[in-house]
Amino acid sequence: MRLLTCGTISVWLVLAGVSGLRSQDKAPAPPPQDQFFTGTVTALSDTSVTVTRTTLGSDSTVRTFAITADTHVEGKLKMKARVTVRFVSLPEGDRVVRIIVRGAAPAPPPPKKQ
Repeated sequence: MRLLTCGTISVWLVLAGVSGLRSQDKAPAPPPQDQFFTGTVTALSDTSVTVTRTTLGSDSTVRTFAITADTHVEGKLKMKARVTVRFVSLPEGDRVVRIIVRGAAPAPPPPKKQ
């Protein structure tokens, strides 16, 4: 009887260990995080946009982003426009999610004549 009880317990322990191993599958990879880049459009085509950001005291940063059919553009995208690009980094390159064209700063008023 004692041998039968030990055998039953060991079978249950083996089965519990196997089911525990199966449940440790790899978790799915998280989706890529959105990132932002702000600057001036320096190159533009149907499939890509290049944006340059200049900062005082450092070199310019130039980034090129792929444009797809899913890209949303707010405003009129053209050369030398100030833009904010929301993008995701993928193994094949950076892909644009949304481009927001920023309005130009208002021109200062003309000086008053005296």
